[in-house]
Order: sequence, then C-alpha cells, then structure tokens
Amino acid sequence: MSLKADLHMHTTFSDGMLSPYELVKKCKQSGLSIIAITDHDSVGAFPDAVEYGKEFGVEVIAGVELSAMVEEKDVHILGYFLDYTNKHLLEYLEFFRIERVKRAQRIVAKLNSINVPLKIESVMERAGHGSVGRPHIASAMVDHGYIHSYQEAFEKFIGSGGPAYEKKFNLSPVEAIKLISSSGGLSFLAHPGRYTSDEVLNILIKSGLDGIEVTHPSHSSVHTNHYRGVVSEYFLLESGGSDFHGGRKNDDILGSYYVDEAKVNMMKHRLFSTNNSR
Repeated sequence: MSLKADLHMHTTFSDGMLSPYELVKKCKQSGLSIIAITDHDSVGAFPDAVEYGKEFGVEVIAGVELSAMVEEKDVHILGYFLDYTNKHLLEYLEFFRIERVKRAQRIVAKLNSINVPLKIESVMERAGHGSVGRPHIASAMVDHGYIHSYQEAFEKFIGSGGPAYEKKFNLSPVEAIKLISSSGGLSFLAHPGRYTSDEVLNILIKSGLDGIEVTHPSHSSVHTNHYRGVVSEYFLLESGGSDFHGGRKNDDILGSYYVDEAKVNMMKHRLFSTNNSR
C-alpha cells in the first residue's frame, strides 16, 4: 500500500494550534507517513520537527507558505525541501514577520476606530512565537466577546472589503519562486480553486512554478480534475494536503487529504535532476 503524504499544514510557528511535536504525533496517529510543515513566513518549526519525525517514524519535509500578488490578486506559494538554515531565506522571512506585526497593528487601530476595543497585546499573546495573522485577531475578538464566532470576524470586520481590512505585504510571484529556488526548494501554487483564474494561473506557470496543489479541502472534484489536467499539460508536479491548522478550523480532517508517496518521489527526482544539471 502506498504511503500517505500531507504536504500542507501549520503549527504554532504561524497560525496553527498545535506545536511541531503535537502535530507530528497527531499525523502519525492519523496514518500519515510523510508530511510537509508549511508555516506562513516561518521555518521556525525546523529542525525540531524533523527530529520529532524520526521519533514517530514520519518523514518531515521542510516547507513554507509565502504570499504573492498577481494583478491585485493574492496568491499563496508553497515551498518544499527548503534549506531552512539559508541566511538569505531567514532574512527575508524575518522581514515578512515584521511586516505582519505592522499589519496587525493597523487592523487593530481600525477596529478601535469603529468601537471594537481590542488591544494589540491580546493579539500578540495568541501569536506567541509564531507569525501573527488575521486568525490571531479573530481568535482574540472571540475570546474577548466582541463577536460570536471566528467566521464573523472575517465576514464583518477583517475580511477583504471589511471596515478593518488591511492589505499585507506581498512579493511578486517571480520573487517568491526565486526565494524558494535559491533556498534549494520547489515552488507550488497553493489551493488555486479558491481564487485563481486560469489567466492568473498561466502567469504563475510562466513565472517558473514547479507544481500545483491539486488536492485541497476547498477543491471540488471538478477543481481536482481540472488542475490535474493542467499539471499534465504543462509537465508540472502535483502536490496536495489538508491545509491543517487544528482547533477551530479543521481538526477533524487530518489524514483525509493527501497524495501518495509517488508524488513525493517525483519531487525528489526533480530536485536531484536540477541539482545535477547545475
């Protein structure tokens, strides 16, 4: 039987609810043999997560999730098999995390201006040592009783078009892909079915994507078949995963969204071929 690989998940180093140890342990219990931790703008889960993987018999791939902007559209780029000690990568990620704090401060200021008395300290407390994001703001709003649900925060206040929405700092897709490549990794477009038109997808492919995340909870069977066809047409690689965060978001789906080991081996073959051609 082929091994299961979930190549999209988050820890407390970004907006996930589980520590790297807790996540790797839960993955083992869920029948996963290969995982990629892809925290937003952070590789802080490594190398500890790799060591926990050895303890539980789970292969842990070093990854990251970056934001990019294409024609005013926000897209997410997943990086796999990164050298998480790369100085250039670490400097960029530190800059991104600083920009995330500034964005959170602007969002909180907007909330205060519309009589939601949230304090930035409450948000940062929930972020801990991870990259702060809107999920931490939403959680703080719920915990303080300013709203009834996590979803309400996005729908009424901090989602795109909301009165407290603030754009985040984004790279161009070429810059994001170059950053991943210079760190020894492969770049994949995350969950394109959520927001990516075929026109934008073509721009991203021309920018140098290595692959597409075909399997994702937000993808219908139509999406999955469509993107699998794109992967075949353009000789790209296929990825997939649960986009697991834990807690309020999707604690019950771990082990349900995955690709088989063969897809991971194709990624490794691409890396091996690329490195040998240099």
